[in-house]
Amino acid sequence: MRRLLLAFLTVSLLISCKDEPKKDSVEATGEDTLKLAPIDNEILESAVIYEANIRQYSPEGTFDAFSKDIPQLKELGVKVIWLMPMYPISMKNRKATGGRDVEDIEDPEERKKYLGSYYAISDYTAVNPEHGTMEDFDELVETAHENGMYVILDWVANHTGWDHQWLTDHKDWYTQNEKGEVVDPINDETGESWGWTDVADLNFDNPELREAMIEDMLFWVKEHDIDGFRADAAHSVPTDFWETAAKKIKEEKPVFMLAEADNPKDLFHNAFDMGYNWEGHHLMNSIAKGEKTAKDWDDYMKKIDTTFQDDDYLMNFVTNHDENSWAGTANERMGEASEAMLALTYTLPGMPLIYSGQEYDMDKRLLFFEKDTIPKTKGKVYPILEKLGELKNSTAALHGAKEAAAYSNVETSAEEKVLAFKREKNGSVLYYVANMTAKPVSFTAEISGDFHDYMSNSEFSISEGEEMQFKPWEFKILINN
Repeated sequence: MRRLLLAFLTVSLLISCKDEPKKDSVEATGEDTLKLAPIDNEILESAVIYEANIRQYSPEGTFDAFSKDIPQLKELGVKVIWLMPMYPISMKNRKATGGRDVEDIEDPEERKKYLGSYYAISDYTAVNPEHGTMEDFDELVETAHENGMYVILDWVANHTGWDHQWLTDHKDWYTQNEKGEVVDPINDETGESWGWTDVADLNFDNPELREAMIEDMLFWVKEHDIDGFRADAAHSVPTDFWETAAKKIKEEKPVFMLAEADNPKDLFHNAFDMGYNWEGHHLMNSIAKGEKTAKDWDDYMKKIDTTFQDDDYLMNFVTNHDENSWAGTANERMGEASEAMLALTYTLPGMPLIYSGQEYDMDKRLLFFEKDTIPKTKGKVYPILEKLGELKNSTAALHGAKEAAAYSNVETSAEEKVLAFKREKNGSVLYYVANMTAKPVSFTAEISGDFHDYMSNSEFSISEGEEMQFKPWEFKILINN
């Protein structure tokens, strides 16, 4: 049955490649079986990434519950699964909702419900028993690989939980104050604590720490066949550490490296393949609120051209775990603009992100320190993500990695209100046109010809200088016929 499933996947991938032949993520071996091809840029050009919050994904909060749904992620065009931290969480200084310390809660029953921050890790080489066993984790990775998807782990190098054995055995691996006390992470700009009192700051001036950290990363690659890492607060760790780590890990197998950062820019020279489009995301929020305009977006894209190298690229998103829990849902932040912004994340250079629950129209802030769960009813967003995922997987004009399709601004008669741009590669051409305001707009654009209106699955013709009328937040994705 497994071989039949893999064979079907291979055929499906071949059929879906509309613009040009593409590399399959599963390939034949000499034993007439199929295995996952090593991850590389050709695969990443058309990839969608999925952020899996194992704790909140299901009522069970287990690896097994998530693994059952992995085949369904193919419907959304997912090629990379990013697992939020699934390691054991420190008990000491554990935080509760509202910033309280769990130890300060007198009621033992109430204390039990606070599971702590995913990012206060007590052991880098184990799994949180709340999620299942290491065997369950291995089955998750195997299931992803069987379905043509790669798995990357959230790696928290900047700090550990206060229960980590390193604090007992290697206090000198941690940042200490003038009294010799280990401290929580400090904001370099202010000299004050970030308030992350549930974690202890690591000192990367210590070469032994660097070696131990890399060994723990290699453990997951060598022993559990994972395919890369998402580096939490990557900018808070020296770039030269990441460069050394990436080099050593890639000597073991090809991996994909994602930095939760958009600066410093040298992170992307040798260490990381992709960064976060934080600035673009915040600009989307501001446009949705009417605080910024389509012209501001055009200016931002011009700045990207001058500050990043040609082969640097970013992850685009309307939500993620930080934004959802702390800044609000996509609907809270973007309202009626959220669909146009979602489509924008798929049509920009880079890689689009889906966060757990986004596909099910999730309109609540997931609890961060407590058990919660996402909805599982397909509504408006799921078919949109299916359609956008198919387009991203199969259209050369949407290639977004190190050999991304060209991006160029399209002039309109309403540059403050209308965002229009062209993507092009190997004869494949795509236009994104959107009214980025809450009011109707009439405009002309430097677009003419016969197109396929992708989202409505209809034909669209426009003559040079012909006026178009768009409703509030209306957008079109036009593909050359």
